[in-house]
Amino acid sequence: MYEQLSHSILNEILAQLKPDIKEQELSYFYTRLGANFYSLFSLFQKLYGQRSDFKLQLLKLVEVMARQYICRSSDFKEKDLAREKDFNWFLHQKWVGMTLYADGFAEDLSDLSKKIDYFSELGVNLVHIMPILECPKNASDGGYAVSNYRKIDEKVGDLKDIQYIVAEMHKRDILLVLDIVVNHTSNEHKWAEKARDGDGNYQNYYYIFENREIPDMFEKTLPEVFPQTAPGNFTYDEKMGKWVMTVFNNYQWDLNYQNPTVFIEMLDILLFWANQGVDILRLDAVAFLWKKIGGSSQNETEAHILLQLFKDCCQITAPSTLFIAEAIVAPVEIVKYFGEDAINAKECEIAYNATLMALLWDAVATKNAKLINQGVKNLPAKLERATWLNYIRCHDDIGLGFTDDDIIQAGYEPRSHRQFLLNYFSGKFENSEARGLLFGQNPKNNDARISGTLTSLIGLESALEEGNLDKINLNIKHILLLHSIIFSFGGIPLIYYGDEIGTLNDYSFMGNLSKANDNRWAHRPKIDWQKSKLREKKGTIEYDIFTALQRMIRVRKEISAFGDFNNRELINLSNPHFFCFIRIASSPENNVLVIANFDANYQYLNLEEINHYLFKINNYNDIIDLYSQTKPILFQDKLVLSPFRFYWLKII
Repeated sequence: MYEQLSHSILNEILAQLKPDIKEQELSYFYTRLGANFYSLFSLFQKLYGQRSDFKLQLLKLVEVMARQYICRSSDFKEKDLAREKDFNWFLHQKWVGMTLYADGFAEDLSDLSKKIDYFSELGVNLVHIMPILECPKNASDGGYAVSNYRKIDEKVGDLKDIQYIVAEMHKRDILLVLDIVVNHTSNEHKWAEKARDGDGNYQNYYYIFENREIPDMFEKTLPEVFPQTAPGNFTYDEKMGKWVMTVFNNYQWDLNYQNPTVFIEMLDILLFWANQGVDILRLDAVAFLWKKIGGSSQNETEAHILLQLFKDCCQITAPSTLFIAEAIVAPVEIVKYFGEDAINAKECEIAYNATLMALLWDAVATKNAKLINQGVKNLPAKLERATWLNYIRCHDDIGLGFTDDDIIQAGYEPRSHRQFLLNYFSGKFENSEARGLLFGQNPKNNDARISGTLTSLIGLESALEEGNLDKINLNIKHILLLHSIIFSFGGIPLIYYGDEIGTLNDYSFMGNLSKANDNRWAHRPKIDWQKSKLREKKGTIEYDIFTALQRMIRVRKEISAFGDFNNRELINLSNPHFFCFIRIASSPENNVLVIANFDANYQYLNLEEINHYLFKINNYNDIIDLYSQTKPILFQDKLVLSPFRFYWLKII
């Protein structure tokens, strides 16, 4: 868009660029800069326009983008052009992800590079390696307290390892996802160390205060993220003699994005990793990026402006690189991290569907689909050029992130229902066989979150201890049911490493001083590769789960309706145990009806209930389950689903 003021300022900036930048071949860079500059200028002005050095900061911003573009390899520049042409490439049903720890899935990055064929064997083509940047040994928060953004933690490898992994993955059309912690640094980062030594410039990189007056004002409205282990939001630094904002842990200093230098520094870091070949950058803790007195300092308008700026800048230098928003917030807030629209206010192309995840676990405990039907119905619409990461569990704890209104509409009392779920998954409820651990318990409101592997939370650990074959088989069906939803819902399914072979809780963390007070390590296991070989042996749990997921992935990739183009319609059924929706294809004859029975008993429904205008059945014998390639079980005019059975139905 042409706008006189921004255009004149852009001309000034281009005239001031250093000779070593101007002499480079920058034609595509200049084209993208011109196309995006009005938006970039407007956003930067909203945040920093009141500063006397506004134009100087804008010049520095353009220089950073230009220098990183110059550093970008020709192969990555070709990828940029290809993905600009096929701009919906990431919405395709072909993508299936896995998230893992480099030193949990493998010994280190070098060892992981030898296991890339495993992803292809399963069908995974998007791999999220959890945080691997340098952190202090005993104060890392699982990799989220970064002390050097450009260095790999030596315990897992170095930059050459990542470059090799990128090359090998790209040969197999596998995308790489890495974390960048944008909200805070370790207190051992060089910026923090310089601030601690009294450098005022670097003290302005953080929220640092002489006394408790302003921190006390903040504390009146700021929630506590870790009330048990890190109460409060400020930490007194003895050497500096000042208070620092530390929303997460006392060794994680929150960055001050009201300082444009911080934004430019972080952009340089994001572009550095884009230039290493990382396809998708997972931006951690984005909801916390802007701090204000008088509120929760979460989901602030300025935080969204920052993300829009990051996206505009990245689209100029490395447009093939996508962003994941790590924003585990209320459903109405999550969709805002895609942006207001895909042209003028774009933010992150991908976000975690934390609401669906929590609703799935509710269905596991209740054995019905009342809340998941209610919650999905009220899930806000997303942008067309954006997609969800659908997951059953991840490295983090499980929070019950659905609204009290939805709980009430589903027929429950919110407080008692949430308490039931906590009791159920911690094994305190009668007949519960879950082996979960409560995390982050808050004695003020009795709130908590849940740790534990998928298999242990489902009840497989208990069934194995009993040696009850029927329960074991039923638990496997339950595990596959949950995966069938994330594979068909619309978005990128994300398997958590170890789930594909039925890995149980790992209790060894209790004997490790650096992990003992964080029970999330129970579901951050070390994969036993000898045990994983059982995936090749019929009759084993590993074989049953792995081969079923392998088939599910293969079938998913063949179903065009599973591409994510806002093409899902929820179907309300009379039987409360069923979750049902239609995935709409470009041709009506390719529409797919997904139906799942969340009960541990047989359930049925009248076929008339699924005879929908988008799924018109003329002959009930003309339906096939795409997953099993068999006819569904029918009795007269009723569709029968066995315990934890799912169907992906198509009319033939």
